[in-house]
Amino acid sequence: MRRGLLAFGGNALIKAQEKGTIQEQMTNADEAAGQIVPLLDSYDCFMMVHGNGPQVGQNLIRVEEAVTKVPPLPLDVCVAETQGSMGYLLEKALSNELQRKGIERDLMSVLSQVEVDAEDPAFRNPTKPIGPFYTAYRAKHLMEEERWAMVEDSGRGYRKVVASPKPKRILSVGALRALYETGSIIIAGGGGGIPVVRALDGTHRGVEAVIDKDRTSVLLAVALDVDDILVVTSVPCLYINFGKPDQRALSEVGLEEVLAYQKEGQFPPGSMGPKIEAAAAFLAKKGGTVIITDAAHLVQAVAGKAGTRIVHEKASKPAHIERTTAVRKS
Repeated sequence: MRRGLLAFGGNALIKAQEKGTIQEQMTNADEAAGQIVPLLDSYDCFMMVHGNGPQVGQNLIRVEEAVTKVPPLPLDVCVAETQGSMGYLLEKALSNELQRKGIERDLMSVLSQVEVDAEDPAFRNPTKPIGPFYTAYRAKHLMEEERWAMVEDSGRGYRKVVASPKPKRILSVGALRALYETGSIIIAGGGGGIPVVRALDGTHRGVEAVIDKDRTSVLLAVALDVDDILVVTSVPCLYINFGKPDQRALSEVGLEEVLAYQKEGQFPPGSMGPKIEAAAAFLAKKGGTVIITDAAHLVQAVAGKAGTRIVHEKASKPAHIERTTAVRKS
């Protein structure tokens, strides 16, 4: 059985320049379903992990606007809410597309708690900005009364910053594995997971943190014995010297080679860096293949006709570099 895991960002449902209305998100979910369902021909077992940055941001704005009328919600609960709402939109869109295609496969969205280490160094230096922009006066109040860490953001106001710790384990991963192996389409690990820490007595509590979805995807992929991780980005493949006159596209590359490119500064932390790190972690633990492409080229990339395939070790010297400045076509 071929086993796949698809990881994509929350901006797949809220695109740039959109207001983020539910109607817009429903339309975008329908579009995403049209791109995802054809992948099912290639995979007997299939899981989706989505980001939730724009959606959590909206929730936190709602919390701030309603703070004088209803009790505020902590970040872990906001993550749980977006897992449920986004899972619903995606599940409905996928179910409708499957019905139109005459394909019978069950779907299920699962709220996923992800354990992080309470002693993770990230908690001592929170750097991930979340939620709305605040005035200096409001920020000062929140820092004093709520003990929030806040930073000024490019002159636009102040924002809360939280930790981004590394995920340690997925809670109830055995149940996820059992569902996955039935051939059902599973939506799990949304937003990187609901962040929780484990107490000495074995109980868990939610924490104010953001978990990187690509790192969570790797944990899931290893636990589920996935063959391929499909990573959806805004570009059709990885490029060397991206955006420059000598831009080159990578079609297939070994892990050692792509890590060497990263050391040269080709994949900076603010863009492709985290995805390369996630790919390295998966390939080092499991082997398999990591496929990086945009939504429009997913099916072609799985067939080896588009995108970038990262493998643990290439059998021969690569002829993978194509000199181009254009979007590659199948």
